[in-house]
Amino acid sequence: MKKGLIGRKIGMTQIFTENGTVIPVTLIQAGPCVVTQKKTVEKDGYSAVKLGFSDIEERKLSKPAKGAFLKAGVSFKKYLAEFKLENANELNVGDVITADVFAEGEKVDVRGTTKGHGYTGVIKRWNQAKLRMSHGGGPVHRHAGSMGANSSPSRIFKNKKMAGQYGNENVTILNLTVAKIDADKNLIAVKGAVPGARGGIVFIRSTVK
Repeated sequence: MKKGLIGRKIGMTQIFTENGTVIPVTLIQAGPCVVTQKKTVEKDGYSAVKLGFSDIEERKLSKPAKGAFLKAGVSFKKYLAEFKLENANELNVGDVITADVFAEGEKVDVRGTTKGHGYTGVIKRWNQAKLRMSHGGGPVHRHAGSMGANSSPSRIFKNKKMAGQYGNENVTILNLTVAKIDADKNLIAVKGAVPGARGGIVFIRSTVK
């Protein structure tokens, strides 16, 4: 069954199995999420639900967003995401989804926004090599190498690895294992690392693999 939740990355830690094996895990505050909108095949052409996570003050919302929450009769939420769940037809606006929808040992995909590193050069961004640091290198030790732009083709090819924005992009890590779940605190421990800094928003779904 397809499942999905919005959560917040708490950080990394480790847990021990019964035989003493250490497992590195990422703790995620998964939910509770509220169904703020329901989409049906008859009206929208497909079946899905829109989930809301993390309360927000009314004054921080735009009028259209506030009106959508008031119409649905649910509390104001800061983060929204749409999930095509298999049981979307069974859910109704106002229903609450918690971390216990997932089970220990289940495989999930986690999407998050990676840490932003700003505008960086080719060495940090693409792990390219420096020029020699001995005499004669000149002030270009960390510059990009030859671009190959001679009279033909007289341009730089697309996808050339150059300096630019590094990080701050959506990345999905596939096929992670749910190591442990604390349903009372809505905590999910996922084996391995997930994208983003501590406190960042992540989206958990059943794996596509």
